[in-house]
Amino acid sequence: MCSAPTAKSQTIDDFLARLDDDKRAALEKLRQAIRAVIPEAEECINYGVPAFRLEGKMLVAFGAGARHCAFYPGAFPIATHQAALKDYDTSKGTIRFTADRPLPVTLVRKLVKARLAQRTAGNVAPARKSRAK
Repeated sequence: MCSAPTAKSQTIDDFLARLDDDKRAALEKLRQAIRAVIPEAEECINYGVPAFRLEGKMLVAFGAGARHCAFYPGAFPIATHQAALKDYDTSKGTIRFTADRPLPVTLVRKLVKARLAQRTAGNVAPARKSRAK
């Protein structure tokens, strides 16, 4: 099997079926953790990756690359959980991890809840600190 999907997937199950067993297992675990927090969310494919939509708006997504898996909870949850994510490769809105070292379910749940709270509050981003001159 290929290490990352190359053809367009129509469903999350299609996406996962095209992955190696280890990546599929890690992402299925991630999917279940997300689903536990937002069971009412709609699963979909958005920009070629599995995603969860709530009330018609994107909430979180995940995917797989050649050498890693990724979770896309948005920039706000990552910034507020930087200490918990210190052992993972992060960038604005993305957390990369390997299949043999998946994100802990408790951390995924915290990140999804933070993203949900952000959405509930009206997508308000945290205030930026002013720089002293």
